[in-house]
Amino acid sequence: MNNIIFMKYLSIFFVSLLLLSCGENKTDKKNTNLDKEFGVDFSNKGIGPIKELKFDEIDEELVQKGAAAYRSKCTACHAIDKKLIGPALKGIYKRRSPEWVVNLLLNPTEMLKKDPIAMALLKEYNNIMMLNQNLSEDEALAIAEFMRTL
Repeated sequence: MNNIIFMKYLSIFFVSLLLLSCGENKTDKKNTNLDKEFGVDFSNKGIGPIKELKFDEIDEELVQKGAAAYRSKCTACHAIDKKLIGPALKGIYKRRSPEWVVNLLLNPTEMLKKDPIAMALLKEYNNIMMLNQNLSEDEALAIAEFMRTL
């Protein structure tokens, strides 16, 4: 009789475990809460000097310049494919417009105060402000080109 009760509880335990394992794996999804709240809004161009930016073919020379600038100015807070102090950068153009990205690079202080997506990112990343690296427009565009290759 005790064996039957034990087996019944053991069966319930394993069925429960199986059902729990079928749930959504939240660690595999990046920015899911933010994307649900704001959607993937390519009409948001951010706040700054870049009003329109169209990408052509990838410029390898610009990519190399952007990679060097990224290594020297961005790697303390951003990794390519995992969250650090700031979000992962791989696939950024699937979530944000090129103008938004470059404006954030050029104008992080104002963007973090006024742009709704930047403000939500700030909140999501424990209110740790993105530092203004005082990038030139050419440096920001080179980093943006590099991020296209990630």
